[in-house]
Amino acid sequence: MIANKKTISQILAKKAQGAKISMLTCYDYSMAKLLSNTDIDMLLIGDSLGNVKLGFENTLPVTIDNMIYHAQAVKRGNNKALIVCDMPFMSYEISIEDALKNAGRLIKEGGANAVKLEGGAEIADRIAAIVAAKIPVQGHLGLTPQAINQFGGFKVQAKEKDDQDKLMEDVNALEKAGAFSVVLEAVPQDLAAKVSKETKMAVIGIGAGKYCDGQVLVLDDMLGIFEDFTPKFVKKYADLAGTIKKAVNQYIEDISNATFPAEENIYK
Repeated sequence: MIANKKTISQILAKKAQGAKISMLTCYDYSMAKLLSNTDIDMLLIGDSLGNVKLGFENTLPVTIDNMIYHAQAVKRGNNKALIVCDMPFMSYEISIEDALKNAGRLIKEGGANAVKLEGGAEIADRIAAIVAAKIPVQGHLGLTPQAINQFGGFKVQAKEKDDQDKLMEDVNALEKAGAFSVVLEAVPQDLAAKVSKETKMAVIGIGAGKYCDGQVLVLDDMLGIFEDFTPKFVKKYADLAGTIKKAVNQYIEDISNATFPAEENIYK
């Protein structure tokens, strides 16, 4: 066991103690290495890399090989946080056999500690099989980006009572299947609070209010790097896009003025 390595037991203990759980997405070695100097609880290699790193319109084109590639990089940079990796679109929907094979690849090849699947009762058999194979699972309910074509856009989910009842049924199905945690995305705060109170799973919110057991944000959003769009639930803790552009423009100017390389940058 790696010293100070975060574990599933520690995540669930924080919920039991009422201590908040912190989670961020991460996609590469350099950021993972920086985050190893923080006390972040969980890192998620999210299929959101399709948007913020690969330039896709949505997460649907992301492949299992894309996820493994980025998971390997994050694992090399951070052995402290609990590393969770998304199972991308169509890597688990077709069959239990596919779900097991691809979850296993994310653990064996990618180095993840757990996998995350989007969906409720309809994928409970996949989750149960993956858990039975000794692979921890985090669920994802509410706004599930892989269902973007079905939802017709990014918007708040489970606002009506019937939809809220269905979400609670899905929560129960995920817990019964053995998931240790669930992400709730873009759902009303009162509903997320109810879920957090009633389930044993660690509930991680993203656009689900302050009463969840923890929170997750896309790293590039909260650092102000990704500028294509900013959801309402994002708090920007920095403006690195502005800093980067300013630095690059200064670099270009220094080259143009022949002030770079300077004497201290030259071999003799």
